[in-house]
Amino acid sequence: MGKAFTRFVICSFIQNFDLKMRSRFTTLFFFAFIILIPFRSVFAQAGSEAIYRDIRKLGVLANVLYVAAHPDDENTRLISYLSNHLSVNTTYLSLTRGDGGQNLIGPEIREMLGLIRTYELLGARSIDGGHQLFTRANDFGYSKTPAETFNIWDRQAVLSDVVWAIRNTKPDVIINRFNTDTSRPNHGHHTASAILSAEAFDLAANRTSFPEQLSYVDPWQPQRIFWNTSWFFYGSREAFDKVDKSKMLGIDIGAFDQVTGESNSEIAGRSRSMHKSQGFGSAETRGESLDYIDLLKDAGGMIPKSLFDGIDITWTRVPGGAPIGQMVKDLEESFDFKSPSKSIPKLLDIHRAIGNLPDSYWKKTKLADCENLIKECLGLFVEVRTSKFKASPGTTLPVSLEVINRSDVSVTLVSVSPSSNDTVFNFSSPLVYNQGLLKEFTIQTPDRLSIPYWLIKHPEEGMYIVDDQQRRGLPSDPPSITMQIRLEVSGATIILHTPVVYKAVDPAEGEITRPLSIIPPVTVESDDEVLVFGHKQPRQIRLTLTAAMDSIEGQLRLSTSKPEWKISPPMIEWSFDKAGESRVVECTVTPPDNTTKADLLPEIIAGQQSYHHKITTIDYEHLPYMSVVRDAVVHLQSMDIKTTQRPIAYIQGAGDDVPAALEQIGYKVTTLDAASVTASSLDAYQVVILGVRTFNTIDQMAYKNKILFDWVKAGGTLIVQYNVNRGLVTEEIAPFPLTLSRDRITEENSPVTILAPEHPALRYPNKINQEDFSGWVQERGLYFPNKWDEAFTPLLEMNDTNEAPTKGALLVAQYGEGYYVYSGLSWFRHLPAGNPGPYRMLSNLISLGYKNGKS
Repeated sequence: MGKAFTRFVICSFIQNFDLKMRSRFTTLFFFAFIILIPFRSVFAQAGSEAIYRDIRKLGVLANVLYVAAHPDDENTRLISYLSNHLSVNTTYLSLTRGDGGQNLIGPEIREMLGLIRTYELLGARSIDGGHQLFTRANDFGYSKTPAETFNIWDRQAVLSDVVWAIRNTKPDVIINRFNTDTSRPNHGHHTASAILSAEAFDLAANRTSFPEQLSYVDPWQPQRIFWNTSWFFYGSREAFDKVDKSKMLGIDIGAFDQVTGESNSEIAGRSRSMHKSQGFGSAETRGESLDYIDLLKDAGGMIPKSLFDGIDITWTRVPGGAPIGQMVKDLEESFDFKSPSKSIPKLLDIHRAIGNLPDSYWKKTKLADCENLIKECLGLFVEVRTSKFKASPGTTLPVSLEVINRSDVSVTLVSVSPSSNDTVFNFSSPLVYNQGLLKEFTIQTPDRLSIPYWLIKHPEEGMYIVDDQQRRGLPSDPPSITMQIRLEVSGATIILHTPVVYKAVDPAEGEITRPLSIIPPVTVESDDEVLVFGHKQPRQIRLTLTAAMDSIEGQLRLSTSKPEWKISPPMIEWSFDKAGESRVVECTVTPPDNTTKADLLPEIIAGQQSYHHKITTIDYEHLPYMSVVRDAVVHLQSMDIKTTQRPIAYIQGAGDDVPAALEQIGYKVTTLDAASVTASSLDAYQVVILGVRTFNTIDQMAYKNKILFDWVKAGGTLIVQYNVNRGLVTEEIAPFPLTLSRDRITEENSPVTILAPEHPALRYPNKINQEDFSGWVQERGLYFPNKWDEAFTPLLEMNDTNEAPTKGALLVAQYGEGYYVYSGLSWFRHLPAGNPGPYRMLSNLISLGYKNGKS
């Protein structure tokens, strides 16, 4: 459990926001401007420097949309510069959530990795001051061309999402991270993001383009679009120096702020370092640093001399707004850093003036900004807490409201109402200076479970399915319950929104705060998401039932998606007295006598309701604690597989679920810490497997490698999974010369040639054939060696479309009495997915040396 100050909460002070309203200017998309801030500071007063920064932003009416493909693609230095130095509303549109990437901090892949990277992005934006959006595109893994990307993405759907983002955020300027040039080698997703952004620039103002969106938004024409270029894209600084820069703008993104005492690039370094799952910790640099943006198109045909050249970004762009601009200027000039509450009268005047404007985007945005500034200048503490971080739908939840006015301004708490129903709690309680007002009451929880909105429906290849237009692109769901707090401040009505959160005190860590999650009254979960069976070999499996409420009983019904798979018993009765109780039940699953797959479908029946969900917990120090509600379906796979039982040690690298997959087919696997590896400690094992990126992430491998190689020479079998060619802790990753490259096979169904069909790794105990290469997921493998010693035997040859074949996917060398194996094949994806071929091949590799008596 992490410390309170590292916990995060989704919190928005987008006032006047109402989920029930569907007017043109009040749509669900206003929740796009969600920020993620440390729990400790959710309810704390902003300091004077932060208030002053927000006052400066109140006077700037400009929007920038930054577009790229993945979490960590964004230029945090430029986003931070725009947000903090220029006080511009800056939004990063990441076309994907990074679901297809690797994970350096744990075993999560696919959708759960996408969730981790989503919140890493939100954490980054909370630091650099930007906002965050996505599209429905799914990161299906590395793509070598935009053509391949568009073959898997629904191009029109993703394009519509980019147009939707433009129409909602109304950017004056769009900045692409990548170029549209398809002749340069680049990740296909990267080039695709630039192509779609350029197309959307022209389409967003056209009423005939995606007209279904116009029930919620108006067409919008950005003024200009740039490419955020760099010497990196030209191969060297020397080459970049020779490039025609007549349409480029140079920006010193290392600007220093005298008020905050920080360089912009220091902020950006902290923001970049939120991408911990990708190993992107960055330095906080200082001093001049030039960034370049290259003009792609200007709607008026001009070549601008500055980013907003010719664009009015002051209050005069709003009809009737000029006087407000002067009022904000006066507020900024008179701001008292020692007594922010002195700004309240001017802020109330500004609030009143904005409220009198005709409805518009800027009215909504700046009214919300003004109300948040009023809260900050009051030193207002507002917290709604509960003693539970999990609750079931439609139940009552005790909550405590605490409000403290830490200013001498007259403030009255008028009423509180939860987003979960229409109840209004009226108080009319004056808030005495620095005196806590505590109110306790019960509210009803909503019916909607805490399932990330883009995961409610099973995703298709390349795309998430989101039917609700107004939810498309949102970075995350709003808090399970938000409380609307109505206040009177010197006679003016101010409305704030704050989430209901769980709060407790840990003896070691102090305050612990978590988001409130709405979960089923009873959940059901298998030990494994995928269960692997030999032909006609029944297995007894365990299912864990956990109650989220008191005094509940019902049945667990079990069925399979294919009748040839048998399950017994089909129904189990259960009952619980207290919330939090768990019970393990067992059933027997019998597969058919052939290689096939099916699903086990557990269903909880409780009264008139049925549920089919489990809870996945994501708990990392830099992220909010997450209780993710997911479908409890268990995937079943039967296969013809033979194994040789050998004691196996597994040394984890970045983290993967390969050991659990091996245990499913009967192997006994012991996890070893690299630091504990000695010559004697390896005597108990015949096979050692290194987890993914062990030579990138485990410092001890710089000297433990020699111990492992000596152990191989004495008769052991060492299997090394992929590492990347940059950041190795040692170049000696094998007992013979071996050079890693960036070669990879991204087409999971690419043709494979078996080069050494008589090699024992391809014959015993399973004879490998072409069937073993069908049904793979996302890719064949990555970071293959491209140079190796003649002691190695390459076993497989493969290639992507229109590319030369590579032979580095799977290499085996006999070293002394043992075997060394280097595999670039993505076992960490294929085994948890239940693919038979990878199981059979890895079983053969484990068996190397067995027939020669080395067992």
